[in-house]
Amino acid sequence: MQTDLCKKLGVELPIFAFTHCRDVVVAVSKAGGIGVLGAVGFSPKQLKEELDWIDEHIGDHIYGVDTAIPQKYEGQGETDPEKLVEMLQAAIPEQHREFAEGLLQDHNVPAWPEGDDEVTLSFSEAQAQLLVDEALTRDKCRMIVNALGTPPANIVDQVHQSGRLIGALAGRLKHGINHKKAGLDFVICQGSEGGGHAGEVTSMVLWPQMVDAIAPLPVLAAGGIANGRQMLAAMSMGVEGVWLGSMWLNATEAAAEPAQRESYMNASSEDTIRSRSFTGKTARMLKNEWTEAWDKPDTPEPLPMPLQGYLTFDATRRTHRYAGSGETQKVAFNPVGQVVGQINQVESCREIMMRLITEYSEALDHITAINPTD
Repeated sequence: MQTDLCKKLGVELPIFAFTHCRDVVVAVSKAGGIGVLGAVGFSPKQLKEELDWIDEHIGDHIYGVDTAIPQKYEGQGETDPEKLVEMLQAAIPEQHREFAEGLLQDHNVPAWPEGDDEVTLSFSEAQAQLLVDEALTRDKCRMIVNALGTPPANIVDQVHQSGRLIGALAGRLKHGINHKKAGLDFVICQGSEGGGHAGEVTSMVLWPQMVDAIAPLPVLAAGGIANGRQMLAAMSMGVEGVWLGSMWLNATEAAAEPAQRESYMNASSEDTIRSRSFTGKTARMLKNEWTEAWDKPDTPEPLPMPLQGYLTFDATRRTHRYAGSGETQKVAFNPVGQVVGQINQVESCREIMMRLITEYSEALDHITAINPTD
């Protein structure tokens, strides 16, 4: 199943796993795909620790690192990361802080321990540059991805000069075209059913348009893939691999609390919503009382990125750490795609990989057995 992009990277299977968990990165890469660590929540020091661990456990396999530099964001142009954070924190209205904290207290979410107040979001070029610099010190890191737009030209040049590949997500056709013009090596095309930030067009409509529009640039399909049949549908449209995120949230290796896993397994595909309530940009997540509260006409309007993310960072970390406390799941940040309705068991990453390939082969056999003259 090696596509041209897989051959260029030296991986066996066209399965790319986006995850914030280092254990998943290692497990997927060892199973023949490639794990990609989402670094947006790490400081440079924390990323170093994560990559040190990955390098020690991944053997001869490779991995990638994912950053998040929006095309436009509050504080754009500030090159000093510390000054940028201070400026962003100062720009958050007090009424927004009170509203967010009130939701947490109303649902009995425990407070974060004193003395651990570092905010480690990196929704800016100044912050992401430090993460890219760290990633490029690692021989086994062979690809850099930007989740929120075309990466700055200097970062594209830096990655290319290091001998690695660089790509970016695209939720709209024009985004993919811009990525191609910027000289990226591949595009991850994500339909609206995908978890996290995505556009308005569904995957089935967007994938083939993107493949045609930016050919011969490789396209990875994202959004709405949780089994081998869906993978085959994507590959049949000319993509060179699949980019999966939601599938790993409930993996054995994932760093998820039992209550969070239950939220995923109990949810149907109708239980997700596209909301600005956590990051400031529209992102798909499990709907709950937090998303509903921010959508009411008499409550504060979500702030633009990255202000909303800095505002809700405390809520994100508290609802993850204390997932089973009080009514935490009613206000938790659980980004996930519509395939959450297919997440109904806990499997290891290797089991997920093998299941995908088996289902893919069975679906392919089904198609090839159809006689067009019948």
